[in-house]
Amino acid sequence: MENQALIDMLNRDLADEHAAIIRYLVHGYMEGEDTPLGASLISISREEMWHMHWLGMIIGELGGEPNFAPAPYPYDPTSRATMLRSYVEYEEKLIPHYNGETDTIDNSHIKRVLQREAWESAIHARKFQRKLDKLSPEEAAGLPGEESELPKEFLDILQSEVTGKYTEMLQHIRTSWLFQKDENIGWKIMDQAMEKMKQLAHFAEPIAEDGVSPKFKPGQIEKNQAIGIALKRALEDVQADSDRHILLKEDSEVKRHSGLVINLDLTIKQEEYQAAELKDWGKDR
Repeated sequence: MENQALIDMLNRDLADEHAAIIRYLVHGYMEGEDTPLGASLISISREEMWHMHWLGMIIGELGGEPNFAPAPYPYDPTSRATMLRSYVEYEEKLIPHYNGETDTIDNSHIKRVLQREAWESAIHARKFQRKLDKLSPEEAAGLPGEESELPKEFLDILQSEVTGKYTEMLQHIRTSWLFQKDENIGWKIMDQAMEKMKQLAHFAEPIAEDGVSPKFKPGQIEKNQAIGIALKRALEDVQADSDRHILLKEDSEVKRHSGLVINLDLTIKQEEYQAAELKDWGKDR
C-alpha cells in the first residue's frame, strides 16, 4: 500500500476511535463518574483513547497529518438499553473491519496494532453486552441525567470551557504525534494533554450532571510545522486560560458550586505550572 493511502486509511480509523471516545465519555459523565455504569463507560473511553493514540503515532511516523474530525457514531438514544445495544453493534463491526485491514499491510508493527484494535473491540462489545444484561427493567427503560436546573448563561460558560480545553488537548496531541522524534518534547506535551483532559472533565461533568449532553466540538487545530511555533502558541493559550479562570472564580454562580471552585483552584495552579514548563521548553527553539 502506498504511504498516502495508508495514512488515509489510518485517519479513517482514527476518526472512528475518536467518535467512540466522545460517545462513551459523554454517556459516562451523564450517568455520573461515581456510578458503576458511568465509571465503566469512562474507563472504556480511556481505552479508546489508547486506540486513537496508537493510530496517531503511526500517522505521525509516516509523515501524515492526523484528522481530528470524529466520525459519526450511530446510536439509538431512546433508552439505556438501546444505547448499549448500539455500542455492542458498533464495536462488533470494528472486528472484521480491522482484521480485514491487516491483510493489506506489510509492516509488522502496524499489522499488530490493527489486530489489537480488533480484539480489544471484541472485548468492548462483550463488556457492553454484560452491562446491558445486568440492567434492571427500570434502568434499561430509563435514560441518564435529570431535568436541567442550571442557568443557561452558566451552562454556556461551562460549554465554552469544554470546547477550549478540548481544542487545546487535541492541539497538544497533534504536537506530540508530529514531533515525536524529539522524544522529550513529544512525551512532555502528551503529559500536558492528559492534564487538559482532566481539566475538561471539571467543566463537562457539571453540564452532564444537569441533564445536558456536553458538546465535544473542537475549535480550529493549527497545523504548525515548527516545534517552536507550536510551543509559543501553547504558552499563549494556557496564559489566557489562567487569566480567564481567575476571573471566573469570582462569578456569583460559580461560587454557588464548591466542587467547581475547588477544581478551578486546581486548574489555575496546573496552568501556572504548565506555562512555566512551556517557557523553558521554548527557549532556543
